[in-house]
Amino acid sequence: MTSSLFLERHQGTGRPVVFLHGLASRGAQDWPDHEWAGVVGDRPRLVVDLPAHGESPALGTAPTTAVLDALASAVGSDEIDLVGYSLGARLAWDLAAHPRVSVRRLVLGGLSAGEPFAQVDLAAARDAVDGGPMPTDPLTGMIVHMASSPGNRPHDLIGLIEGLAAEPFAPRAEGIAVPVLLLGGTDDPMAAGIDDLARLLPSARAQRVPGDHLSALHTAEFRAAVRDFLAD
Repeated sequence: MTSSLFLERHQGTGRPVVFLHGLASRGAQDWPDHEWAGVVGDRPRLVVDLPAHGESPALGTAPTTAVLDALASAVGSDEIDLVGYSLGARLAWDLAAHPRVSVRRLVLGGLSAGEPFAQVDLAAARDAVDGGPMPTDPLTGMIVHMASSPGNRPHDLIGLIEGLAAEPFAPRAEGIAVPVLLLGGTDDPMAAGIDDLARLLPSARAQRVPGDHLSALHTAEFRAAVRDFLAD
C-alpha cells in the first residue's frame, strides 16, 4: 500500500525495521545512516518523515487517528519491528495497535508519560511564528523555538500539534501484546516515567542510556540496546 508520507528505504533482507522520529526533526536527522547502517544487520530500514516534517506533507489539524492512518499506509501490512523516539514513540505506541499494522517488537525511546500538547497556547504560538512576541509560558516558548528551527515549517507543525492535542495520548495496554523496550536518557526528565509505562504492558521493560532528551538518541548505548532487543 502506498502513502503520501515520505519514506526513505534502505534495502536489505528479512523483516523490515521502521523508524519514527521526534517533533521538529526528520527521519534522516534522528536516524542518520552513518549511525544506523549495520545496527540491525542487513535488514531493511524504513525511515519515515512524520506529517508536517521533512519531505512529508502536512495534514492540517487532523487528529491523531488520521496521523496513525497515514503512518499505517506508509508502513504497509508486512510484519515489522517498530522504533520510535519522542513524538515518534508516542505515535508508535498507538500504531502498534493499529488494525492494519503488524508489529513483532516495539522500541519506544524518550517517551513522555503525559500529554504536553494540550497545554500549548496555540494562538500565542501562531502569533510568535508570525513575528509577534515570544509566549510567556515555557512550554509554548519551547514549541515555538523548535518549530522555528531552520528547515522546519512552523505553521504546519503547530497545526499538527493542535490535531494531536485534540486526541491526547492516553497510554493503554489494549492491543499491545508484543515485547516492548522503553529507553530513556539518564538526564532526560521527559522520559522519567518509562518505568511506570513499562508496568502498564504485559511484556515490557525499561532501560536507561546516557544523555538528555536530545543526546540519548545518538549514543552507542541506545543503538546497542535496540540492536540486542531486535535480534532474532
